[in-house]
Amino acid sequence: MSAKFITVEGLDGAGKTTHLEALRSALVAHGVPVHATREPGGTPFGEALREMMLHPVQRLHPESETLLMFAARREHLDKVIRPALDAGTWVLCDRFTDASFAYQASGSGVAWDKVEALERWVQDGLQPDLTLYFDVDPAVARIRLEGAKAPDRFESEREAFHAAVRAGYLRRAQAHPGRIRIVDASQIMSVVQKQVEEIAESLWRKTQSASPDKS
Repeated sequence: MSAKFITVEGLDGAGKTTHLEALRSALVAHGVPVHATREPGGTPFGEALREMMLHPVQRLHPESETLLMFAARREHLDKVIRPALDAGTWVLCDRFTDASFAYQASGSGVAWDKVEALERWVQDGLQPDLTLYFDVDPAVARIRLEGAKAPDRFESEREAFHAAVRAGYLRRAQAHPGRIRIVDASQIMSVVQKQVEEIAESLWRKTQSASPDKS
């Protein structure tokens, strides 16, 4: 069974972290070895960067932020993602490069082609096998987050920023329809999780059918 690299994306409040856990559980139930990770994060450097970037009063120039994100992504790929895939372990990642296009490019105004150049350089051709983008209106996402916890820097941004982020995600989905699957996250949680479980089942079955007969 060849290992798969799966990412989940969406606005804060879309439920992506909860849905990633549902996906992980569904795959583990089929005996699939899975490593769950996140961005920013996944390595000591990535986690330190996460703490700095999400701080509500911390402000970096958007291009500095983008360069740091890709530096952390390079470490994540080198130390975690590629070794796991090479060992036959499926990798589930809470955000990846689509988030850089959505947040840093579309949301913060970094030139799209600069992010594309960093993507080519840092990833050296590696892309997720599947990306689940949990789409929800920013106003709905904000309501879901109210009172849940103190908002981080990105969650504290104005609604126009989150609308731009959503537009960035949809632009990426339009450009990569074979990889990015849009899931309507405005539905109730149980309905979305059922869809996630069905996606996991379908992906597992396709992997099984593509495996050589070892009998």
